[in-house]
Amino acid sequence: MAAGRQASNAWKVLTVLFLANLFNFFDRAVPAIVIEPIRIEWGLSDLQIGVLSAAFTVVYAVAGIPLGRLADTGSRKKIMGWGLIFWSAFTALGAASWSFASFLATRIGVGIGEASYAPAANSLIGDLFPANKRSRAMGVFMLGLPLGLLLAFFTVGAMVNAFGSWKAPFVIAMLPGLIIAVSFFMIDEPERGAAELVQSNQTPIANPIRKVLAIRTMWWIILAGIAANFAAYAVNSFMVPLMQRFFGLPLERAAIATGVIVGVTGLVGLVAGGWVADRAHERSDRGRLMLGFVSLAIAALATWYALSLGADQVGLFIGLFSIGWLLQYAYYVCLYPAIQDVVEPRLRATAVAVFFAALYLLGGAFGPLVVGYFSDRSAEAAMLAAGATEMTEQFKAVGLHDALELVPISLFVTAIAILLATRTFPADARAMSEGLARDGIARKPA
Repeated sequence: MAAGRQASNAWKVLTVLFLANLFNFFDRAVPAIVIEPIRIEWGLSDLQIGVLSAAFTVVYAVAGIPLGRLADTGSRKKIMGWGLIFWSAFTALGAASWSFASFLATRIGVGIGEASYAPAANSLIGDLFPANKRSRAMGVFMLGLPLGLLLAFFTVGAMVNAFGSWKAPFVIAMLPGLIIAVSFFMIDEPERGAAELVQSNQTPIANPIRKVLAIRTMWWIILAGIAANFAAYAVNSFMVPLMQRFFGLPLERAAIATGVIVGVTGLVGLVAGGWVADRAHERSDRGRLMLGFVSLAIAALATWYALSLGADQVGLFIGLFSIGWLLQYAYYVCLYPAIQDVVEPRLRATAVAVFFAALYLLGGAFGPLVVGYFSDRSAEAAMLAAGATEMTEQFKAVGLHDALELVPISLFVTAIAILLATRTFPADARAMSEGLARDGIARKPA
């Protein structure tokens, strides 16, 4: 399979992108880790916990559309640099919150800042690396997700204990973000389409969103993203509370156990998964997506079985759920590169912004909201079934555990959507390549 050209500074720039992505997810994880002391201090319901996550997600998705379009026409490094400064500052402001509403306002600010990052970063990776190396590059970039979560889950509990307050981690989280932001202003940004086999047309495209949605494979990728993010945001929002309520672990141990489930697994899932996905893509144009389908189907079964275990089987639960979560990371290294394969360079940041808007608005936002709602309802049902008249932490534990059974269902829907994407992907990828050949003036040197 022919390969395009890799930028000389590709790995240096990818390192900066990875570090920013790491603290992107670190900052997102802090509220989920300290949510139980916040819930108790302000008397919140699980639905309100879901609202905190959903508000961030909705703002992130909506702001991502114009910021993604801006990344297709403006300086991507400046967009990412200023965005990182903005979200780091609002993360620190979370420590000044005195109520549910004030804390909600700071998370909205973080959402706006972080919305600037992913579309520009994905577009930049597409211009740094040729198609046959993008899964590996995307795997390294997305290592920021598990490592950011891992760093947060392994350190935030200790920060809370050391400073005696849930507010301390928010201030500490700001500092590395400001340092990394400076690095963005110093990188050399490649020309759009620089890694393609042919010179990409640089003329702006009219009706870019309509053009993106005209690609059939994008619809299946979007559906898979909605279902995957529903599951991921539900787990990220409620796994620490589940460990504390249902399995009876203290905050620091609950956070570390969650770090193993969502963080350690990602180290293997993204590094090994990126390599395997690229090999599968070299053997078959459908290979990468078929790998994603099989992985997500097994992930659904593993997480479903883990949630069928009792409260005295915490070790087995962590092991089984970790296996499922490791396999769900195949979604990132199989689906994200597929966007690059079916969308031409001039539309890639817009395509990622549209993709993110859908998967966050309809998946990431609804995951915590729906799970939070059913957690409250299930807790009330458990209370009534026991003949009690007062809500207790025991009933809240049962309610949250039952509500999280929506996670394996969502992973199964993700698997089916990926399978359907394999039917349209070859034709759409071929159309993209042929379009570049028509627009290109000359084939680039290898």
